[in-house]
Formats: sequence, structure tokens, C-alpha cells
Amino acid sequence: MKYVFQFCRILLVCLLGEVLANILPLPVPASVYGLVLMLAALKLGILRLDQVKEAGTFLISILPLLFIPAAAGVMELWAELEAMLLPCLIAVIPVTLVVMGVSGRVAQRVRRMLDTGADQND
Repeated sequence: MKYVFQFCRILLVCLLGEVLANILPLPVPASVYGLVLMLAALKLGILRLDQVKEAGTFLISILPLLFIPAAAGVMELWAELEAMLLPCLIAVIPVTLVVMGVSGRVAQRVRRMLDTGADQND
């Protein structure tokens, strides 16, 4: 019964995210609102981690299973998607490389700043 209540708490946060997405005129997905609400609830003590941990761990463990319907839909629409494959690859590959490069540079810079700050504190 504990898992049912934990799952209901997670669903309630998701529902609040859906409500916010419909009320606020911002181009933010409801799932992002839900994540922000969950983070705020945990940080502010409205929810404790032990009130959602087991259900959240279960949901994460079955996450790959949740992608099966989307993959089946892609296979079903392959004829239409095949025509767009080359333009998508031309767009996705360079953007992925740029994001990886920028993320690496930012991580290196942050690491260097943290190391320099640690040296000054010694």
C-alpha cells in the first residue's frame, strides 16, 4: 500500500505540472513544470524523499520499457520518416557535436575554477 501512496504523490505533482502548463502562457512542457515542482517540494520539506523514493526508483527501473510504444510507432511510420532521415541526420549530428564540445568546455572551466578556489582556501 505504501507504493500506491508514493505513486499517487508523484502523479499529483505531475497533475500540478499539467495544470501549470495549461495556465501559464510559457512554452514549457508540463513534465518540466512537474520536475521543478517535485524539486521545490523536496527542497522545501513539503515532501520527504522517503515519501516518494521507492516508487520513483521503480519508475526509473522500468523506464526503458516505457519507450517501446514510441519505438513501435516509429517502425509503423518508417515509410514517412525515411524521406526525412537525411535532413534529420544533417541537423542532429552537428548539433550533438557542438553540444558535447560546449558541455566539455564548460565542465573544464568550472572544474578549473573550483580547483583554483580550493587552492586559495588552503
